[in-house]
Parts: sequence; structure tokens; C-alpha cells
Amino acid sequence: MHADVHHLLHTVAAAELHSRADEFRLPRAGLRTRVGWTLVEVGLRLTTQGREATTTVNAPRAAAFHPA
Repeated sequence: MHADVHHLLHTVAAAELHSRADEFRLPRAGLRTRVGWTLVEVGLRLTTQGREATTTVNAPRAAAFHPA
């Protein structure tokens, strides 16, 4: 088969598959935005929890230490 004919057949088949796939595609912009903001919120919670944990762990040691 000649390369140009093969390329033409491939292009037609790919366009047909893309048109079929559009029927099943979910709206990505809304979902992507919600997932992104959820990840940002989780990341902020993790960083604030990490700071609170280190503050509470280090605070009693500093208060309990009295130089002689």
C-alpha cells in the first residue's frame, strides 16, 4: 500500500474514532478545577498540621529546660 493512501485511511479512521469518543467524554474543565482546588486545600491542611505538630512537640522541651 502506498504511504499516502495509508496515511489518508489512518486519518479518516482516527477522525471517526475521535467523533465516537466525544459522545462519552466528560466535561473536564469543571472536574479538573474541583480536583485542583481540593488538592490545594489538602496540601494547605497538611502544611498547617505539620507546623502545629512541631510547635507543640518542641514547646514542652523548651519550657522544661532550665540551665543550671
